[in-house]
Amino acid sequence: MSIKIEKTKNANELKLSFEIEAEKFDSAIKKVYEQSAKYFNIPGFRKGKAPMAIVEKTYGTSIFYEDAFNEVVPEVFEKELKENNIEAVSRPDLDIEQMEKGKNLKFTAIIQTKPEVKLGKYKGIQIKKIEYNVSDEDIEHELGHMAERNSRIVSVENRPVEKGDITVIDFEGSVDGVKFEGGKADGHELEIGSGTFIPGFEDQIIGMKQEEEKDIKVKFPDDYFSEELKGKDAIFKVKLHEIKKKELPEINDDFAKDASEFDTLEELKNSIKEKLEEDNKARVKYETEEEAIKTVCEDVTIDIPSGMIETELDNMTKEVENRLRYQGMNMDMYLNMIGKTMEDFRKEGEEQAKQAIKTRLVLEQIIKEENIEPKQEKIDEKLEEMAKTYGKTAEELKQNENFMEYIKKSLAQEEVISFLVQNAKIK
Repeated sequence: MSIKIEKTKNANELKLSFEIEAEKFDSAIKKVYEQSAKYFNIPGFRKGKAPMAIVEKTYGTSIFYEDAFNEVVPEVFEKELKENNIEAVSRPDLDIEQMEKGKNLKFTAIIQTKPEVKLGKYKGIQIKKIEYNVSDEDIEHELGHMAERNSRIVSVENRPVEKGDITVIDFEGSVDGVKFEGGKADGHELEIGSGTFIPGFEDQIIGMKQEEEKDIKVKFPDDYFSEELKGKDAIFKVKLHEIKKKELPEINDDFAKDASEFDTLEELKNSIKEKLEEDNKARVKYETEEEAIKTVCEDVTIDIPSGMIETELDNMTKEVENRLRYQGMNMDMYLNMIGKTMEDFRKEGEEQAKQAIKTRLVLEQIIKEENIEPKQEKIDEKLEEMAKTYGKTAEELKQNENFMEYIKKSLAQEEVISFLVQNAKIK
């Protein structure tokens, strides 16, 4: 086998010309035939028993070429990339020049490679000091949330609906006198002021009394997810059955005993303060690290190949799809809801993808420049932590080379970020 490697006119792009011996390609054709023979049903032969020559005569000599190509090329391709220290960052753009039984397989592959990173200043960078202090208002706010969680719902009699009430209503909507799908419900609970209904709907519930019926006129927003309803005027026939409200507990020592493990309100407040201070400490650490990374990346030159951007967008799209799946949705439903196409979605994500790639490449380059390598004890600690997460032993995880590589890379990234912050001048 022979390979020729050339640079193209484009930056970070190589052209690889391959020639694979006819014997190797013919052997792959025979292997593909043996794997797929059982699927051929040719008159005069039992199913799967027709000789290769008969199958080729019946379906054409090229019947096995594509599968044979896929059988022999990936392994050869990866081997040559590894031996020539080529880091491909895109799928190969293949051009088959010769693919025929009994002849050498000839093809070219154009690939994009990892770009050069020209670092600017990354030691002694200036970043602003970030501080968050816990105020009395923060503590009261958290106590308010606790009171909400410990509230009880009580029925309200002899007064009309007020903002903040929870109402139980029947409703049925129509546009131009025609009822529409999803516009009807009985015994629906609606908190007035929650903003969960069409703008203007909840406001018109205020003042209604139990068992009162009313026509509520609203207009669907111009950006409403349903094409049939966006921008349309609608009328909802509403009947109010019940008015309820949240009754919040008084915040005192008794509340502290009921809602926490503390005996006094003062002890509870101190605990909340400590928790908020810990949260603020974590927030300061995260935002300081982000500021350091952003500052370093601003002084860097990288020509990011389009293939890297496409791959990053693919990964971002998969992450969104996974999150949507947990919500019982798919990508098509989501795009329809926000009124965008997949092309729009990917276009809007391009800048985020470029920034993610740039950050990753910059950190990798600094790791290389500073020869940052996580210590074995750190690796062992991480392994033990991950072993508990996956329900395996650390020794089992060590057997997976890809997993070990991931652990080392993630730890090195943590260390290089700490390195940037430690060497920064914080104003």
